[in-house]
Amino acid sequence: MIYVIGFLAQLLFSARLLLQWIMSEKAKKVVSPSIFWKLSLLGSYLLFIYGWLRNDFAIILGQLISYYIYIWNLDKKESWRKCPVVIRYVLLLTPVAVMGYMFKDLPAFVNQFFKNEDIPLWLLVFGSLGQIIFTLRFVYQWLYSRRKNESVLPLGFWLISLTGSLIIVAYALYRRDPVLILGQSTGLLVYSRNIYLLQRNK
Repeated sequence: MIYVIGFLAQLLFSARLLLQWIMSEKAKKVVSPSIFWKLSLLGSYLLFIYGWLRNDFAIILGQLISYYIYIWNLDKKESWRKCPVVIRYVLLLTPVAVMGYMFKDLPAFVNQFFKNEDIPLWLLVFGSLGQIIFTLRFVYQWLYSRRKNESVLPLGFWLISLTGSLIIVAYALYRRDPVLILGQSTGLLVYSRNIYLLQRNK
């Protein structure tokens, strides 16, 4: 059941990339469609739960950083306020509630996530580094888009995506995590293609 949640999350992430790629190819330039951000938010929600169930802090950390940036982009696309109010509150408050629950017993949290026998500390640091780099692409995208006052996916976003993804694939191979391996491997082609499209349009 845990893997089903993880694979469903990665399916949503792969679908967002595929749709963004198809729409970019049609437009002959890199585009930032609303569906990309909707699928990102749903995938992130599920992957956050997957990371929690797998006791994998690297996954949880990666989702926390980008989660609210997806919401910001949906708001910029004027799609966020079109969601029913109840769904918006559930999406906004779930990560906060889960983190509150996890941190209420800090020693148990540290034992569960940082003293996990399945994940040595060096591997957790390596995986977390990959997730941080991978997630910083959305921080970069958010800062860039704020400056432009529109939701865009610039070159730096795709370069950071490629770098972070390669680290996560290495982490996933060591962890033998089929969810991360499949999810990250499928994105490598799309990241490379978007870099090519942006460079060609220059």
